[in-house]
Amino acid sequence: MDDKKLKFNSKTIHGGQEPDAAYGAVMPPIYQTSTYAQSTPGAHKGYEYSRSANPTRTALENSLASIENGNYGLAFASGLAAIDAVVKLLDPGDEVVSTNDLYGGSYRLFKQVFEKYGIKFTFIGMQNAEKIAEYITDKTRLIWVETPTNPMMNVIDIKAVSVLAKQHDILLAVDNTFATPYLQTPLDLGADIVMHSATKYLGGHSDVVVGALVVKDKELADKLYFIQNASGAVCGPMDSFLTLRGIKTLHVRMQRHCDNGKAIANYLAKHPKIEKVYWPGFEDHANHEIAKSQMSDFGGMISFIPAGSSYEDAIRIVEKLRLFTLAESLGGVESLAGHPASMTHASIPKEEREKSGVVDSLIRLSVGIEDEADLIADLERAIG
Repeated sequence: MDDKKLKFNSKTIHGGQEPDAAYGAVMPPIYQTSTYAQSTPGAHKGYEYSRSANPTRTALENSLASIENGNYGLAFASGLAAIDAVVKLLDPGDEVVSTNDLYGGSYRLFKQVFEKYGIKFTFIGMQNAEKIAEYITDKTRLIWVETPTNPMMNVIDIKAVSVLAKQHDILLAVDNTFATPYLQTPLDLGADIVMHSATKYLGGHSDVVVGALVVKDKELADKLYFIQNASGAVCGPMDSFLTLRGIKTLHVRMQRHCDNGKAIANYLAKHPKIEKVYWPGFEDHANHEIAKSQMSDFGGMISFIPAGSSYEDAIRIVEKLRLFTLAESLGGVESLAGHPASMTHASIPKEEREKSGVVDSLIRLSVGIEDEADLIADLERAIG
């Protein structure tokens, strides 16, 4: 089967997949083993040790490559483990340009782990891709992009950034966690690396922690495979199985996330007690036209600020929610609410958070696939 000819909905189910060779199992079996028999030293059936490769993880990695229109997929123990592998491509003295509005865990990894090894990180607003050039030096080796960003939903023009990166021979990595390949495929827009916290939408059921990288270039893939094996931050066979099972329903879940997200965003925008709503689907959202051009829909992630609210007011609202569960993470079938300043972005200093709009009163929603009327009723009750 030529996966590249399949439409996306078919790729989620069949992409990179074949019935298991042993018994024809339709779903890849969970190979819960650490090692594999060899008939003589070095003679094996493709697998030696499960840190290096495992058949269940291989099935997941093949699926990841297929749905992102890449050639090589790599699965890790978490999204941060995947990011860690990308930064390990660099050397001391190298520089990275990243968006100033990104997941707090990414910021923490960059600033508190890798900076002490001599890698410099510059965080800037990337809504105007042309301005990125001002921060590129002869030592810049990587541009790190999130789009839409977490949690301000800023949209960055992947194609424009890719043109700039190629002009300077710089790698471009895109965190595609919020959009998923259902909405956008960064490799098709010129990115070199796509990263996912597959814990989120790809897994989709809040029951697994997995990270992913997808690339097209074999030389780059080989470098990342080496780091993956040498560092060992791989996901296990059960996690691989659960994520692969989640991917098979990604297309039907994501459309419901998008539909519910649109309904919730419009409800909040009209609410008299809401000051500001951040959602790429609004025509007045910054770079809305770019979102329309590089995304097929606008997703189920929304952030908002209650009118005249304080830190305490935001906490009161999230504590009163019932159908929206107050919890870390996002992208599951259930709706979640979070307070970025004290949860996902607490590791970013307050002054740095607020420069990018992450104020103490900001609330972030991951809109699930429940009935939209029930979700709106829950928000109505909590906002008051």
